[in-house]
Amino acid sequence: MVQSVLGSITLGYRPLWGRNRELAGVQLRVAPEPAMPVDAPHLLRTLDELWSADAPPLLLSAETPALLAGLLEHGDAQSPQIEVPGDWLEADTGLQTRVVQAHRRGLRVIWRGDVRHMPPPAPDRPVHRCLLSLQPEDAAAALQAALQQKRQPNAPSTAFLRSPVQPGHYYENIASAALIDHCLDQKHGLALLGWPDDDVLYGHRGRELAPARSIIERLLRAIGQDQSMDVIEDILSEEPILSYRFLTLTNSAALGLRTGIDSLRRGLMMMGYTQLERWLVGQLPHAGTDLNLQPVRQGMVLRARLMEHILDAGIEEDLRREVYLCGLFSQLDVLMNEPLGTILHRLPLSDRIYSANVTQSGPYQPALDLARAMDSADTATVRALRHAHELDTEDLNRALLHTLLSQHVPANAATRT
Repeated sequence: MVQSVLGSITLGYRPLWGRNRELAGVQLRVAPEPAMPVDAPHLLRTLDELWSADAPPLLLSAETPALLAGLLEHGDAQSPQIEVPGDWLEADTGLQTRVVQAHRRGLRVIWRGDVRHMPPPAPDRPVHRCLLSLQPEDAAAALQAALQQKRQPNAPSTAFLRSPVQPGHYYENIASAALIDHCLDQKHGLALLGWPDDDVLYGHRGRELAPARSIIERLLRAIGQDQSMDVIEDILSEEPILSYRFLTLTNSAALGLRTGIDSLRRGLMMMGYTQLERWLVGQLPHAGTDLNLQPVRQGMVLRARLMEHILDAGIEEDLRREVYLCGLFSQLDVLMNEPLGTILHRLPLSDRIYSANVTQSGPYQPALDLARAMDSADTATVRALRHAHELDTEDLNRALLHTLLSQHVPANAATRT
């Protein structure tokens, strides 16, 4: 039996967030397993066979020069984008030659490095786009330019302070909500790698976040169109705060139920569409509209989906929903501004959910730990956790790839161009 290439690598990921604050692509970090050579052509073929047209576009980031060289040597116009660190390129003339040859074959090469050292624009530049980071002084200059443009939106562009942020590129390590708006809205950057969750949430400090208005409106439209309960449940489960409030309502004295409701599906069955619609309409006046919170929520949903796939070994549907809720509610404390144990104790949830999230124990804890490590692209921690919990390398990598495949990316949000 031929060994799959997915058994010889460790994967991690970070989302790319587009101008509409929706998932626009994914950086997939690839680290070879110790003393195990990686068949680069096999890896590219595997991804090509798995990937679908509406799945998130991939940006492959090799963690060793040898693997990067192999990807460049065999990549073409049908391959994912390949990241090339600028400092590696400067140090290796052989890598420079491979980049030029790969570019001629149509491979989209993404140069990664400091904005001050980005390759100058030129017709023959063998780089498709850049993934740029800002030094502290550059970030300060960008913030000053952003503030001036916000105060004087109708001034001619020549009157604005010069910003180091340039349109049409990816940016990473953007540390504040103000810089998000500058990069994506004012300067028309293509997407941000990662998201400054802490700074975005800091702007809402001291109070519980409201559920997203967009999700409530989608639910109301689905009810109006008499969509199936599966569709209603899927939409509801994309909003952690709304899901929590829904379960709180279904377990309140107002409904007078004799048994506790421990899942969204059971709550929907007990409440019915008419009462659900009335409740959702009541949520609308105080719903949230901050688009910068959307990646925070969607990142939580993505981690919950990954956890679900990690533990998916033929488990029954009710347990699958329980695993998903375990992941979805794992960061309610940062959204609700109170201890997670206090929050979870208000609902009649499984002890397995409480144990994984509060006491870091129980059968769901390994999957929760791994989902958190994989979404930070920390492949060393992923490898250590995988060994500690005795999980199969290929199974874990397939769980991640199938999770990413399940994420639909609209054509106008994708980073395919």
